[in-house]
Amino acid sequence: MVWNWQQPDWPRFTWEASRLEQADRRFTLAGGVFLGTIKHLNPESRQLLTVESMTDEAVTTSKIEGEILDRESVQSSIRRELKLGGDDRRVKVKPAERGIGEVMTSLFRSFAAPLEHATLFAWHDMMMQGRRDLRDIGRYRTHADPMQIVSGRLDEPTVHFEAPPSARVPSEMARFIDWFNRTGPGGDEPLPMLARAGVSHIYFESIHPFEDGNGRIGRALVEKSLAQSLGQPTLTALAATILIRQKAYYRALEAANRSCEINGWLTWFAGICLEAQQRTAVQVEFLIDKARLLDRLRGRLNSRQEMALLRMLDEGPAGFKGGLSAGNYISITKAAPATATRDLGELVEIGALQRTGERRHTRYHLTIPLRTVPTFTIDAEGNVIETPTKRAEEEY
Repeated sequence: MVWNWQQPDWPRFTWEASRLEQADRRFTLAGGVFLGTIKHLNPESRQLLTVESMTDEAVTTSKIEGEILDRESVQSSIRRELKLGGDDRRVKVKPAERGIGEVMTSLFRSFAAPLEHATLFAWHDMMMQGRRDLRDIGRYRTHADPMQIVSGRLDEPTVHFEAPPSARVPSEMARFIDWFNRTGPGGDEPLPMLARAGVSHIYFESIHPFEDGNGRIGRALVEKSLAQSLGQPTLTALAATILIRQKAYYRALEAANRSCEINGWLTWFAGICLEAQQRTAVQVEFLIDKARLLDRLRGRLNSRQEMALLRMLDEGPAGFKGGLSAGNYISITKAAPATATRDLGELVEIGALQRTGERRHTRYHLTIPLRTVPTFTIDAEGNVIETPTKRAEEEY
């Protein structure tokens, strides 16, 4: 198998720029609308959105790589790094949660800075906190063994990709960093937003410069690229969207690793970026609706009702999966059955919840509307095709 870095045209990636023009315009326009919406949020809601978005990305980008992190610990780490009040110092933050939180806040604060080797080394050092199984932490890999992405049996592995030898990594990364900075806004050879972000990801992943953490750092570079083009942190739910499309993500990467012609990769990636942008917009709309609902109900809820309602709101735009039952309410609040029935009836009366079904099938749902997140594809002519989803629950 000959990989892209073994091709004579490496690393001169090629694609049809016209196929991304409509997607790029759409992303740029929606990005402007989104940033305008953010400005109209009150400071508390903006802070909440920032922390929630960064936490989501930290948890989901790790989950893509099979690492399950404690969300509360990650969020506590991010709040501490951003020096925000209200974080619970009793929350024990483990090294992995602390490290990814530090990466996210570093990215948030320094998105506009040129990319440097030191930046990548610092991210890797943060991300690999607590690891004792790696030889090279905070520096590029040096091992002599081939860097391969494999699956299947140990005695008959399937090799999905093999990266350049470790001896080539420093020179390859020097060339990558030069390319990244030259193609950014204000650089000598600026590229359109989605093209630059997509190329940066496949370029970085093809080099695979670290012993571990390449996927997470590669997705962080996409966020840095998009943020530089928009002029401020994007808070785009990129990792959350990729996690939903994880199998397609790996298939697209594997296909792109075999050639420097990357039309297929970039059109797929552009669709993911548009979907991620819409997912973030839905989250913002939900936060606005949530703030309005809680403001309207202020002083009208007892402690049990407030606890249950906040628990439902914690589930986000998709709502409490399957709806809240009386049994759920009792489990959350420790209320007696008769008390739970009375509390739930009052929540319906004041418009906090709506009821569906009868008897044992009775369920309660937020009065905040559930919004769907469409999927996007780009055809051979560059047309953006938007496909609505049937239910918001299917997307989260």
